[in-house]
Amino acid sequence: MSSDMDSELDTQMGDARLPSLLALRCFEAAARCENFSRAAQELHLTHGAVSRAVRLLEDDLGVELFERRSRRVFLNEAGRKLARAVSDGMGLMRQATRELRASARQTRPLALSCEPTLLMRWLIPRWSAFQAHQPEREIHLLAGGGPFSFEAGIDLAIRRDDFPWPAGYHAETLFAERVGPVCRADKVEQWFTANGLRSDAPLLHTRTRPSAWAEWANAAGASAADGPAQTFEHFYFSLQAAVAGLGVAIGPWHLVRDDIDSGFLGAPLGFVEDGSRYCLLSPDALAPESLQAELLAWLREVGR
Repeated sequence: MSSDMDSELDTQMGDARLPSLLALRCFEAAARCENFSRAAQELHLTHGAVSRAVRLLEDDLGVELFERRSRRVFLNEAGRKLARAVSDGMGLMRQATRELRASARQTRPLALSCEPTLLMRWLIPRWSAFQAHQPEREIHLLAGGGPFSFEAGIDLAIRRDDFPWPAGYHAETLFAERVGPVCRADKVEQWFTANGLRSDAPLLHTRTRPSAWAEWANAAGASAADGPAQTFEHFYFSLQAAVAGLGVAIGPWHLVRDDIDSGFLGAPLGFVEDGSRYCLLSPDALAPESLQAELLAWLREVGR
């Protein structure tokens, strides 16, 4: 009798055991898209990984969840039943994690990620003014560029819109990008004429923005520059090379304004908008009168 009870209990526990969370995530995305490839892209996995996860889930449950016809997949009745339950469960988990993170943000410093060169040459030199305005709240500044995830401990991010970010991210424009040729102030007469850049002026390029010169020429309606060239690994290095008198670099106004004001750099052709912009990204819209909203207003003010 004891053996029968143990066997029945084992069966009940086996029936109640939840499948792999990864398999359920793959299924939820595949069910919502009814396309394994799009689900794989969304989850940053391969098509094969999603397909295997769904097949293992079907084997675990002992029932097929999709009809597979002509390289397409369609939810069947069992799949629709599970999809509704998984979607509801994922929704509850997302809501709970959002609430927990929001609560944690009230007690820990905010983490603000900013593109490295903008952080070094524009934000940090001005940061003491914001700290004086908000002495009781702490914000950690992190250097980072390109794609990122708010799930990695970042609360806010300043990024140039030169890459696609997820549709769910909330973006607030800070300022338009304005660019122009810059060089050491005492080299202006040597490398520029009244009509523009001399053909023999040494040009400074960067691998992080390889098309910067072409984009400037297009925005300014100028001829493409074709002088002797030198390429640096990062934008910051090309600007430092310009300060050192090695040549002419494309300088975004926000990154060179302090050097121009100090007389280290000259920008005889001025600056033009190149069509891109910097944004403050957040996981949700900023609450009025919050620290994040005050930071946004301050960033816009100092970005003028």
